[in-house]
Amino acid sequence: MKQHDPDPPPPPRDGILWDTAGDVRSLLALPAAFVLQVAHPAVGAGVDDHSVFRTDPWGRGTRSLTSVLLWVYGGEAAAEEGRRLRRVHRDIRGTDPHGRRYHALTPAYYAWVHATGYPVARYARRYFARPFTAEQDARFYAEWLMVGRILGIHDRDMPQTVDEFWPYYEKVLAQEIGPNPVVAELTDARRAIPAPPGFQGLRLLWPLIRPVLARTLRFLSIGLLPPEARAAVGLPWTARQERRLRRWAVPVRWLVPRLPERLRYLPLARHARTAPRLP
Repeated sequence: MKQHDPDPPPPPRDGILWDTAGDVRSLLALPAAFVLQVAHPAVGAGVDDHSVFRTDPWGRGTRSLTSVLLWVYGGEAAAEEGRRLRRVHRDIRGTDPHGRRYHALTPAYYAWVHATGYPVARYARRYFARPFTAEQDARFYAEWLMVGRILGIHDRDMPQTVDEFWPYYEKVLAQEIGPNPVVAELTDARRAIPAPPGFQGLRLLWPLIRPVLARTLRFLSIGLLPPEARAAVGLPWTARQERRLRRWAVPVRWLVPRLPERLRYLPLARHARTAPRLP
């Protein structure tokens, strides 16, 4: 009787991702990572055709964030979350704006969605934390590959070292990435974001809150894209905006590391980090 391969292990408890993925600062880079994902025509078409990001952005965001945290902090649940994601994406297919057929689990497209997290997270650290050393960068990428295996991405479909990643990344930027309607919608300062469900009092204030939130999401989505990705997508960014982002980042970079763990880490990460080690 053929035995199943063992589940791929999650990143190590003493690793880079264990310290960074659940840090509240990681939330700031998520809009930019999503924009870079959907700037690929196949991914953008899949999101345009099948996602509920317009009608239920809060629910989609919560589910996506929980999934990301499970990959890192979920222990035995990490691999099951990877299997669940593959089941969810199994029937997502269609035609992209270039007339090419796509499927969400096509290895090149599926790998790109995962790959985007590395350059965006790495770039965002320039503003909100101390940049990685070369050794830390290599460890971070190796752990990101471990997460990819949990998601069902084969090693042959992802560059296996940092040095191999950059030519792959630059090739995708040059040959695939560009503006599209989903990118335009996600970076629209007048984006129609519905109020969070269950907050009746907030609904009364939502006409005042929504424009501020939409402008902030646009600012972070564009500003935290690495410059070469920003250029490939065709998004504008001025020197004045760059100075504003750097000023905005100063209190974040100073304050967050000084917060107690219960405030610095998101709940799922905090619970995992405070749980006793298994023998």
